[in-house]
Amino acid sequence: MSRNDDLTHINHDGSATMVDVGDKSQTQRRAVATSAVQMDLATLKAILEGDAAKGDVISTARLAGIMGAKRTSDLIPLCHPLLLTKVDVTVTSDETLPGLRIEAEARVNGQTGVEMEALTAASVTALTIYDMAKAMDRAMEIGPTLLTHKSGGKSGTYDNP
Repeated sequence: MSRNDDLTHINHDGSATMVDVGDKSQTQRRAVATSAVQMDLATLKAILEGDAAKGDVISTARLAGIMGAKRTSDLIPLCHPLLLTKVDVTVTSDETLPGLRIEAEARVNGQTGVEMEALTAASVTALTIYDMAKAMDRAMEIGPTLLTHKSGGKSGTYDNP
């Protein structure tokens, strides 16, 4: 038994490989990830009032997050391309940060999970917010970005405490 026998993305000779999910049953799978962008209160107010020079920050970031989820297999090596049934991104203001909180949900009826798609959606949303508002506030901070929920598949449900 080699040290690679327990690694799912490494084959017998140590090279990277995509996991074969062909024998796994199709189930409804759902994942939710969150992130945040902390910023100066004046930057948050400018975004909420529509005064960012690049336009509607929140709508653009939401759309970018959805597009990011759809491109996850192009960005993350060894991720399976998935036929997503739903991607939803919500961006809400939080003056206690101050900043914007992001929640991204991905769903699929498939043979492998959608955790990476939800995490990618949350990450791309946060990066887009930063890109669109960096002229006002280069000191913005992104994170934490984390998986908060996963359901479906053989491993069942996971809820991040």
